[in-house]
Amino acid sequence: MSMTIGEVADRVFGTDVPFRFEAYDGSVGGRQGSDVVVRVENERGLRYLVTAPGELGLARAYVQGDLSLIGVDPGDPYDLLSVFLDKVTVQRPTVSELRDIFRSLGIASFRPPELPREEAVPAWRRAVEGLRHSRNRDAEAIHHHYDVSNAFYEMVLGPSMTYTCACYPQDSSTLEEAQAHKYDLVARKLGLQPGMRLLDVGCGWGGMVRHAVEHYGVTALGVTLSAEQASWAQQRIKETGLDDRAEVRHLDYRDVPEGGFDAISSIGLTEHIGIKNYPSYFTFLHGKLREGGRLLNHSITRPENTSNGLKRGGFIDRYVFPDGELAGVGTIVSAMQDHGFEIRHTEDLREHYARTTRAWCKNLSASWDACVAEAGQGTARVWGLYMAGSSLGFERNWIQLHQVLGVKVGADGDAHYPLRPTFGV
Repeated sequence: MSMTIGEVADRVFGTDVPFRFEAYDGSVGGRQGSDVVVRVENERGLRYLVTAPGELGLARAYVQGDLSLIGVDPGDPYDLLSVFLDKVTVQRPTVSELRDIFRSLGIASFRPPELPREEAVPAWRRAVEGLRHSRNRDAEAIHHHYDVSNAFYEMVLGPSMTYTCACYPQDSSTLEEAQAHKYDLVARKLGLQPGMRLLDVGCGWGGMVRHAVEHYGVTALGVTLSAEQASWAQQRIKETGLDDRAEVRHLDYRDVPEGGFDAISSIGLTEHIGIKNYPSYFTFLHGKLREGGRLLNHSITRPENTSNGLKRGGFIDRYVFPDGELAGVGTIVSAMQDHGFEIRHTEDLREHYARTTRAWCKNLSASWDACVAEAGQGTARVWGLYMAGSSLGFERNWIQLHQVLGVKVGADGDAHYPLRPTFGV
């Protein structure tokens, strides 16, 4: 039996879906009269869908412009993703139906197209850049995600240029207020005081470095594998007159020569280093602290400790964080404990990250045309999907965000820690 593309879509997704389906062959499917239209624009778009069924094929077609979403805000597709998750179920065709689908679409439709330029190559092909989490491969992974365009990130992240979870002190707080509050929270947990020395690993655009120097009177060094981040951060440090006590280097954290720091902040780096490298990571940071020094590790986590990692070959791995890995907070706590740290405090901020990513989506939506002009439609579409999907992930407790505070206790058992800290924020 010959089937149109629209009929194939109905067989796979059903007709009780929250969108109308249209295809370049003139066929339709889905819910007729819906304000939301999913349209396959051309034969290449169909090939993406059938050669990589699921999220990866949909993402490829959408990023390339071969799949259009009409009636959807590309900068903030949260509502569409939400109803997709709740109401769309893929129905597995029978063997005879699969034969009909194959004959109807034709053998040419099952020839994989080229990968979009925004997609990282499969992990096995990344091996040419080095072993997983080698220095070269880590640098390339960071380059893929962070060296997009500083101007693009300024529009999406806002004036703070902070690409990590904010902490909202009140329901009415703005994104900028929440980011400043997050930095205050980290500084208070670390016990920063004037004259102390802070190391910020994976420092991004230097937000924590600048905040700690300006508001807590410390001397701070930040390091990042992103050349564009380091350049932007150093320029902002000079503009704000903090270059006598603040510095950001384009450097692998493993190459920091200084030691004896009073405090270390690691905000959003643990996701990139690899779970198998936790022992060497925390051992290294422990060695950089003086006795009584504190480490605040802030990272996205899994809601359990039984299946560490991220889906290999999925949308996040290919388009957002190549080689990224997530662990449960228990895994992180155990690694810190086993490599020198006494754990003093943990906190889950996942609801705050859901709010943060919603705010970034709204920024992207408000500056959509300028973001497309700066970074390209494909990159802008990736960010819309990624941020909206992340909001849902945090809201539904599929992913979490934990801060873990550890102390390097002295040989005499003195942790240099107050009996009942309140952190003051």
